[in-house]
Amino acid sequence: MNWDTIEAPHGLAPPDPLKVRAQSIPARHSFPEHAHDWHQMVYAISGVLTVATKAGSFVISPEQAAWLPTGLDHKVGSMFGAEFRSLWINDRIASGLPAEHATLLGVSPLLKALIVEAARIEGEPDADGYAGRITQLILDQLRRATPISTALPWPTSTALVSLCETLYADPADPTEMEAWARTLGMSERTLARRFLGETGMSLRTWRRRLRLFRAIEMLGGGLDVTRTALELGYGSTSAFIYAFRQELGSSPQAYMKGDAPNTATR
Repeated sequence: MNWDTIEAPHGLAPPDPLKVRAQSIPARHSFPEHAHDWHQMVYAISGVLTVATKAGSFVISPEQAAWLPTGLDHKVGSMFGAEFRSLWINDRIASGLPAEHATLLGVSPLLKALIVEAARIEGEPDADGYAGRITQLILDQLRRATPISTALPWPTSTALVSLCETLYADPADPTEMEAWARTLGMSERTLARRFLGETGMSLRTWRRRLRLFRAIEMLGGGLDVTRTALELGYGSTSAFIYAFRQELGSSPQAYMKGDAPNTATR
């Protein structure tokens, strides 16, 4: 199934110093590849975004954001729809901000609240300096944001994208590699080689990462631990909690409360 294109904004002046754009992205829609003359933080307050750069493709949840430096070609969309919030930041403001390459960041509850408020007041007069204070707090939070490695890598070829979209929609799908290879019209060895080449990990490892990613997404959306375990295909709640703890070093409940250890390098 093809994706539809959303027209990218153009003819815009650089942000001074920061601008927040709010936009709803319908399911299976994306902006065409483009670049900006300023830094951008790609984020969604709800839903999941697909972000593609020449360095690779990945999907991010509302607990994650992508930092895209000035001039980087990128493409952003959503499989199932998302409430997109794009932060544009003047590239003169460089001190302490993320590195000059695409970086994945963890989004704290405070940063999310500040982004929501900045979008709400965007374009209003700032007679009392309130908007300026919100902007400064956002910049402060970006300087303190933790780089992460738990985003979900995404393939680029049509066949593997179809496979990953199916598994994303139903992470409990039990189909094995051999059956997927037959469905996609290739050998099991070819599928394994191509999947590793496009995502940097084996299909088995990717499915484990997918379950972790969807678990965080479901729990963040208000689903309880038992229901999340069932949706992900675990045989029991305890099996899910064990797997979650093995990956992130804490129980699902502790992780969602912010009591987990630093997982930036996991």
